[in-house]
Amino acid sequence: MTKHLFDQALALQPAGSDHPYTWTGATSPAYWNMVGPFGGATAATALQAVLQHPALLGEPVSLTVNYAAATAEGAFTITATPIRTNRSTQHWVVSLSQPDAEGTDQVVTTATVMTALRRETWHLSDMPMPDVPSPASVPRTQLKGAMEWLSRYDMRFARGGFPVKWGGADELSPDSLTQVWVRDDPVRQLDFASLTAMSDVFYPRIWLRRPLRVPAGTVTMTVYFHASGAQLAEAGTGYILGQASAQAFRHGFFDQSAQLWSESGTLLVTSTQLVYYKE
Repeated sequence: MTKHLFDQALALQPAGSDHPYTWTGATSPAYWNMVGPFGGATAATALQAVLQHPALLGEPVSLTVNYAAATAEGAFTITATPIRTNRSTQHWVVSLSQPDAEGTDQVVTTATVMTALRRETWHLSDMPMPDVPSPASVPRTQLKGAMEWLSRYDMRFARGGFPVKWGGADELSPDSLTQVWVRDDPVRQLDFASLTAMSDVFYPRIWLRRPLRVPAGTVTMTVYFHASGAQLAEAGTGYILGQASAQAFRHGFFDQSAQLWSESGTLLVTSTQLVYYKE
């Protein structure tokens, strides 16, 4: 059986017994963005290095990824090191590197991951899923022919889709809020890695707030996992509702806050990121 394209993109091989925390992999053309890999796929790769490590304790609780430099097409090396393991929590440092023109390895992405043994406690969600039309009643946005990674997702915008008309610097939209149903295409069982990638499917908020297609790219992203592996299994291959908005655009950077829910209304993750933009 052929592996899903997402699993192919995340495939990592042990670097050898002399490097127990190190894996090798390669970028995937199926998840290519404008000038490099889709940032969500890179973040998922960083998490995957932890998830497949034999020393893993528990499940992911948080992930922070720093995109220090552009990832080039081709091979990379990724190291995931557990720097502290307690009775119920574990902390990891991840580093992804590639050789430069002289053949010297240079770090292009760093990440920190916290995992934990989850236990049943009192729980409450103060962020209910917004009332939006069902995915079946929202037409799929046709994105083929754009960046390749967009073809890997079925996206249905309930609000804040890609601008139909690109305006000028003074033509502001009312807000930067997007609400979109999304799932893998072809469909795939939801897990922590794919949920990480979906946390980054939103196009730059500045393109919506001021419909001018300026260069923009994420420099750092944090994902907080509120759902357990069992809850992700319950979500199955259904759609995920993603919501994202910005709070401030200033000095060449803007932030983005995002939430993702299952179709049943379970808040799966919340995410924040900082995005660079250029005029």
